[in-house]
Amino acid sequence: MADFSDLDGFRVALAAAPDVDAAARAGAAERNGQLTKPPGALGRLETLAQWYAGWRGDARPEITAPQIIVFAGNHGVAAQGVSAFPPEVTEQMVLNFQHGGAAINQLAKAAGARLDVHALALDRPTDDFTQGPAMSETDVVAALTAGWDAVDPNADLLVVGEMGIGNTTPAAALACALLGGEAGDWTGRGTGVDDAGLANKTRVVAEGVARHAGHGDGVETLRRLGGRELAAMAGAIARARGLRIPVVLDGFICTAAAACLAHTAAGALDHCIAGHLSAEGAHGRLLEALDKAPLLALDLRLGEASGAAVAISVVKAAIACHSGMATFAEAGVSGA
Repeated sequence: MADFSDLDGFRVALAAAPDVDAAARAGAAERNGQLTKPPGALGRLETLAQWYAGWRGDARPEITAPQIIVFAGNHGVAAQGVSAFPPEVTEQMVLNFQHGGAAINQLAKAAGARLDVHALALDRPTDDFTQGPAMSETDVVAALTAGWDAVDPNADLLVVGEMGIGNTTPAAALACALLGGEAGDWTGRGTGVDDAGLANKTRVVAEGVARHAGHGDGVETLRRLGGRELAAMAGAIARARGLRIPVVLDGFICTAAAACLAHTAAGALDHCIAGHLSAEGAHGRLLEALDKAPLLALDLRLGEASGAAVAISVVKAAIACHSGMATFAEAGVSGA
């Protein structure tokens, strides 16, 4: 169970999270130098394996229990016509997840990952952030706690994703508030709004950012401009750090939620990698700001943790090579 009951307690837990195991990472680097391949021949798979080993505290780790968690929430700001779909689709899609019919169900099976789905007060959308804070402190702490408690301590890789009609709007607002620039720099078409819809959505983002400017750190910005599913993703990412579970970030919305942690505590995302570059225009800019290079670029823009779920197989491949390959000495092959 979460060991915080307010935002200050969450900040303390975030700041107290453990760092990478430098000895394990060094051991992984040493092993990598002895494997039967030319130096650097596996490219980013080599650095990926060493990063993973450092967070797991094991120079020769395995991945046997990846977990994917999808959080769903509804947004009061959706009433301003920022999405091409109505809010009731959120609940309908949650049922689809639960019945195994969504893309993420198939991708989780393909990746050998456990899939959990958490619907967060769908009958009670957040407040419209152009009129006031999206959530009270009680509500945002409840969402952070839901994410925190959803992480399986036995997982050895975590992916978090979301479902929430209208949620590219709070994601854009968060990115703009945290990183600056104009609302138009961060606002995209999301589910496919037309030009008039994009202009309206950009207006909504600009109004929200202006209303809440200068009111605190990343988690306070999350409270004011975010949503329950974004806060839950942030809570899960923070909990994974405490458990030394590496995290694969999904697309624009997940990355915006993660950015709130980075703007609350330095290094809060060191245990995270970017699974993919989504087709939502501002995602690349957000990843650059967080210094996260994506593993994949497949023009995905579905959400649901789909891009990060595909990237699980890349991480598994990196660990399979790192931990399964023979060294030159074991194989009886002459080294350089």
